[in-house]
Amino acid sequence: MTFESCLLVFVCVYVRVIHKQKRRKSEAVVVTFFIHSRISAKLKKNENKDDERVRESERERERAREREQRESAKNQSKIIMAASASALKTFRSKLLPIEKYSFLRHLQSAEPLTLYRVLAANAMECLPFVYTPTVGEACEKYHVLPATKTSFGLFINKGDVGKVGAKLRKFIEEKDKEDVKVAVVTDGERILGLGDLGANGMGICEGKSMLYTVFGGVDPRKVMSVCIDVGTENEALRAHEEYRGLRENRIRGEMYDELVDEFMREMRMQKPSCLIQFEDFGNANAFRVLENHRRVQPCFNDDIQGTACVTLAALEAALREQKKALKDITVLFYGAGEAGVGIGELVVRALEKSGGLSHEEAKRRCFFMDSKGLVVKSRLHELQPHKIPFAHEYEPVKDLKTAITKLKPTALIGVSTIHNAFDKEVIETMSALNERPIIFPLSNPTSKAECTFEDAMKYSNDKVIFASGSPFPSVVRREDGVEIFPAQANNAYVFPAVGLASVVADCKEITDDHFLVAAETLASLASNDDIDRGYLFPDFTEIEDVTAKIAANVIEKMTKDGTGRMTQEELSEAKRDGFESFTRKRMWKPPPEVSHARL
Repeated sequence: MTFESCLLVFVCVYVRVIHKQKRRKSEAVVVTFFIHSRISAKLKKNENKDDERVRESERERERAREREQRESAKNQSKIIMAASASALKTFRSKLLPIEKYSFLRHLQSAEPLTLYRVLAANAMECLPFVYTPTVGEACEKYHVLPATKTSFGLFINKGDVGKVGAKLRKFIEEKDKEDVKVAVVTDGERILGLGDLGANGMGICEGKSMLYTVFGGVDPRKVMSVCIDVGTENEALRAHEEYRGLRENRIRGEMYDELVDEFMREMRMQKPSCLIQFEDFGNANAFRVLENHRRVQPCFNDDIQGTACVTLAALEAALREQKKALKDITVLFYGAGEAGVGIGELVVRALEKSGGLSHEEAKRRCFFMDSKGLVVKSRLHELQPHKIPFAHEYEPVKDLKTAITKLKPTALIGVSTIHNAFDKEVIETMSALNERPIIFPLSNPTSKAECTFEDAMKYSNDKVIFASGSPFPSVVRREDGVEIFPAQANNAYVFPAVGLASVVADCKEITDDHFLVAAETLASLASNDDIDRGYLFPDFTEIEDVTAKIAANVIEKMTKDGTGRMTQEELSEAKRDGFESFTRKRMWKPPPEVSHARL
């Protein structure tokens, strides 16, 4: 029996005795009050002890929960590392490039966070199988690859006229794209150097969308891929039973413009801050579509402006090593499509801004050759509109070697998609005119490149400054046995950074000056020693730093020229902490964060 129980029994007995003896009632009350006080004090003391025991028990349970959470986090980290290591091992076990591509597609569908961890930690190794050159083969086979049976993007075709808005809303809702900030859009007419691949062009959009996340630090939920399917001139695709696009010739003219305009209008209405990247549109539409929309919503054409930006950066880096200024160069472009003319226009803009040349003087530093020879004024009647600004008063020239001999260019840039167009004679002619000839065979994929790095080194006596669109193996310099690495003028250095800048700054218009800033920043990141070893740009293992630096400078430019719409609070933070630090804080990484050391 407890103490409290004993006291209660005593009270009851005592009170009964008191009443029996007919004592005064007040005496019973006093005794009862005294005993009750003792009982209350004792009970309170015990309650305090009980409370302390409860608190201690709760503390112990909390400590146990913390231990469990730490152990769980440790195990989760091991699982993450194990998943990434396992995925990378499987990736490396695939023998063919298209098998590696297909595995990464499967991983994107099944374990997207694992995919992003693997790509971020092994960018240099994985890039060729996400982007060029493998993405070209993937687009050619998109309709038959098991890995692409389920698309990650939105298809719009001529049957959607008048209903594009509803289809867009449904896609955004179903795919969790409510906060989309970047859309990569193609019509599939000019996929790399492979021509019209119709709806299969979705593959290039999906690849670039992935790079916006891995290289640009844009949350994958904020990026979407779109193919505007208007048919294809590719008869083999139209006839293939597994082709998923429109089985008819391309629509053109008013019907084409009506569909594209409706899509762009719906994007403006539903997602006005979303950046549109136009990708692999044909020459007949690319320049017009860009000009129609670039002033009313944030957009750019990567084939025109992205290629121009990375090529200008390569030129600036190459000239710095030779202690030459941009205003001292003459550039001969072999190929006069959207990529070549886009480069020429940005070079002209750079010559005006930094070289002090007039617009006409700047244009005279850029010459173009197309399939019929040098682009000159005597051919105005047959030239496409985008070539006319670069049609100079000059004698007609039919072949490349003669054009080089007459014009004496500092740099030769290939955008023709003609394999081996830069042969032994061409390279030797450039080398005879320049102590260190600048030769950039930019055509993609590798099978369309104007020359290989090995040939450029061999026929220039190892003096060439080289950059290509697709990767090539290194070459040992004969003079000193040093291994020289070919620079890759890959748009992946530029478009993810510009996209990130647009997202962070809430940009309302992408201008040529933004690409000039990006080119200048990229060119500054390689040292003279790097250039001597062939590196015009940093290695892709440093892509996170490259993106942060380029994006930060572009964001700062956007805030100064009024195209950025950052809040006053954001602007104050950027100025206080520095634009690069401000930018890095807003770069997405797959949670939970793991080391970016090679697995």
